[in-house]
Amino acid sequence: MKPFLLLASRAEDDVADAEYAAFLRFGGLDEGALRRVRLEAEPLPDLDLAEWSGIVVGGSPYTSSDPEASKSPTQRRVEAELDALVPEIVDRGVPFLGACYGVGTLGRYRGGVVDRTYAEPVGPVEIHLTESGRGDPLLAGLPEAFTAFVGHKEACRSLPAGATLLASSPSCPVQMFRVGAHAYATQFHPELDLPGVVHRVEVYRDSGYFAPHEIDTVVARLGTIPVDQPHRILANFVELYAR
Repeated sequence: MKPFLLLASRAEDDVADAEYAAFLRFGGLDEGALRRVRLEAEPLPDLDLAEWSGIVVGGSPYTSSDPEASKSPTQRRVEAELDALVPEIVDRGVPFLGACYGVGTLGRYRGGVVDRTYAEPVGPVEIHLTESGRGDPLLAGLPEAFTAFVGHKEACRSLPAGATLLASSPSCPVQMFRVGAHAYATQFHPELDLPGVVHRVEVYRDSGYFAPHEIDTVVARLGTIPVDQPHRILANFVELYAR
């Protein structure tokens, strides 16, 4: 089997490693089947997309809709590399799954608008599949409504031209969409379970997702509703596209 590739951009080693482990676990992959490039640490290498079963973009502390002048040189480089890669991925029909930051990556494609209009606080939210989502193979086995973990400063306000909306929520209309046949992005985190999201809350407590003194309240809110359905998306992605 050709490996999958995870493009990561988290500078904290423990969070980056936990994210990688989560994609391995819920995708049912071993380390040989999911390679990783940490874009915050090194430029994107030359990729022969034919060598990969699919490309995955994980979450990130970056906010793509921030003013360019406020972004670090590393963030600008990472965004430029991903913006150049996405059209090739879509044009060639390469399987792609972007989780949270992937919305900022795929959402800017072909006129999509990503901004702070539909930011959501850290916590569990109820996600509702659209009619298209109910028929999409990547969402096979998921109920029409399920709970997922979110926490983001920006979201997709207007879909890219020709994109298909697959899932929504009351506070964030675009929770998942598809561009072309095989390129997907989720605003929610399909890779997170409760220990994983609590770990991130602890690491990013001073990053503006919530007031630091509210951390106990945020953690308590995370455990109020079971979150066990979104992981199927990762297993489905691997099952559909491993080759």
